[in-house]
Amino acid sequence: MAKQKEVLIVASKVRAYIKSKKMMTSSEAIGAISDKVYCMLDHAAERTKANRRSTIKPQDL
Repeated sequence: MAKQKEVLIVASKVRAYIKSKKMMTSSEAIGAISDKVYCMLDHAAERTKANRRSTIKPQDL
């Protein structure tokens, strides 16, 4: 059984932002957004290593 990943975003802040756009948030959206953040961070870490650094910088995102 796969271990569930921790949510990396503040769900209430995301919901409030989406609500400010006059839209609603589905129950699956928060998990999907968090998955995108994991993917973005994984790619940034790979780019950082490729550039022989250990600090992720804005340009890595």
